[in-house]
Amino acid sequence: MWASFESAWQFALIAFSSIFFLVDPFASIPAFLAITSNETPERRRHLARRAAWTCFSVLTVFAVAGSYVMKLLGITMPALEIAGGLIMLRVGLEMLQAQRPQSQETATETQEGAQKDDAGIIPLGIPMLAGPGAISTVMVLMGPELSLVRAVPIFVSIAITSLSAYWIFTGADRVRAVLGQTGIRVMMRLMGLLLTAVAVQFAINGLTHLGVIGK
Repeated sequence: MWASFESAWQFALIAFSSIFFLVDPFASIPAFLAITSNETPERRRHLARRAAWTCFSVLTVFAVAGSYVMKLLGITMPALEIAGGLIMLRVGLEMLQAQRPQSQETATETQEGAQKDDAGIIPLGIPMLAGPGAISTVMVLMGPELSLVRAVPIFVSIAITSLSAYWIFTGADRVRAVLGQTGIRVMMRLMGLLLTAVAVQFAINGLTHLGVIGK
């Protein structure tokens, strides 16, 4: 149980910001428009819905099953915190340069997605939305044991992020027209800055739990 109401809200805020910034649906707008360039508005909404559902399903499954996978493979929580922090740090540094992380999207995947009959699951849902960084983060946030006080804010954060991705994708043309390429890059840099700070904190937590550094 949380020591205070404030700490519970702090965890919820960290969970949402980490998940949303790693999924980063705004940065996927160019790829979504490229993949769906020849599709009708109805088809675009269908692909956006499939991508959002895939993101929600994948992140929820790993949040629930993450602790069991860790036990099965003998992975300790500090190791996952450090690994997750390093992945998030790489993503954050790429976002600071207004670059789409290679772990979530490559030019080849975008081209292949444009040729698929249904790209909503792959590559839009995974790895463009639910990439390695988001997957490792939900596992770290959930911790070594399933806990209701942790699960609720994490699942709510995943749901809000997935729903936001659907709205952003369905209005991708309008979002890009309003923000422009410059606006999207500015948002990516701001998200990257905050994500980098969270990544460093994850790594510090892992080193603290290992006793390498003091609390």
